[in-house]
Amino acid sequence: MYKLFRFFLFQFDAERVHYFVVGLLRLMHQILPIRAIFRAIYVKRNAQLRVNLFGLEFENPVGLAAGFDKNAAYIDPLSDCGFGFIEIGTITPKPQPGNDKPRLFRLKADHAILNRMGFNNEGVEAAINQLQNRKNKKLIIGGNIGKNKWTPNEEATQDYVLCYEALFPYVDYFVVNVSSPNTPNLRALQEKGPLLELLSTLQQLNQTKAQPKPILLKIAPDLTDTQLDEVIEIVFETRIAGLIASNTTISREGLQTPKAIVEALGAGGISGKPLTKRSTEVVRYIHQKSEGKIPIIAVGGIHSAQDALDKIAAGASLVQLYTGFIYEGPKLIKEINQALLKQKSKA
Repeated sequence: MYKLFRFFLFQFDAERVHYFVVGLLRLMHQILPIRAIFRAIYVKRNAQLRVNLFGLEFENPVGLAAGFDKNAAYIDPLSDCGFGFIEIGTITPKPQPGNDKPRLFRLKADHAILNRMGFNNEGVEAAINQLQNRKNKKLIIGGNIGKNKWTPNEEATQDYVLCYEALFPYVDYFVVNVSSPNTPNLRALQEKGPLLELLSTLQQLNQTKAQPKPILLKIAPDLTDTQLDEVIEIVFETRIAGLIASNTTISREGLQTPKAIVEALGAGGISGKPLTKRSTEVVRYIHQKSEGKIPIIAVGGIHSAQDALDKIAAGASLVQLYTGFIYEGPKLIKEINQALLKQKSKA
């Protein structure tokens, strides 16, 4: 059924379809009998699926990655799909429209998406308003934060601090996003000096709170082993809670979509199946190099239950979906949780 629905949706502009689908989810959520049926099909509750990490208890280890619900506007209807946690954002201090449209494209032959959204969001105050009004208060929410496009890198820390302070009462953990390829010069903040300064400032501020919240760093899959080693050093030095591996890739290697078509689409990060192998490699490298001391949330190319199991076997504690959720639908969340339960029953 979902494949037929997807076939219809994929005939139209990707960004418009996104808002149509989340609008449809919201409508279904508001109709009590439909909501009940939807939740009965997709929401999987089992004590064995719970994961305790960062001092938080996740209902299950399958989350929604940042980028899908940028403004925290669809948390309640998305929770009907069975997610164990949802990450909102990326949120910036001030509203910004993002890059020019069109900026979201499907690479169907690759089961992938190319985007250059550019942190389009309504700003931190709008996100707070949505978070205050959500009904599902039990679901764990992560706040993915970034800087405004016009903020120079030398002043970027101020933007992250502003978002951190504003969102602190409303989210359960934070994710520092310096790895999106769609904001000019943002990835320069992944260099050791700027990254250490940014994370140290946030962590020092975090430690002044009566109850500090987990701060994680989201990294690019395009980092070299040397750069990953530096990230590991910084995590230990700043004592942040963990890493999310990984963001979209700027690589165009190994795509099935004709090169001319990809080049015509232009710049942007690619997510989906082309990222499956590399994101798992990054998870495994960090887990092994850190001797398992750095908690990892894995994201990138999870399109099947086996993909999720591979990420967990590589060292991830939790997984997140984005492109896989679009291509496979909410059944993917259920299938992953069922596979995990089956694995646990054999252990």
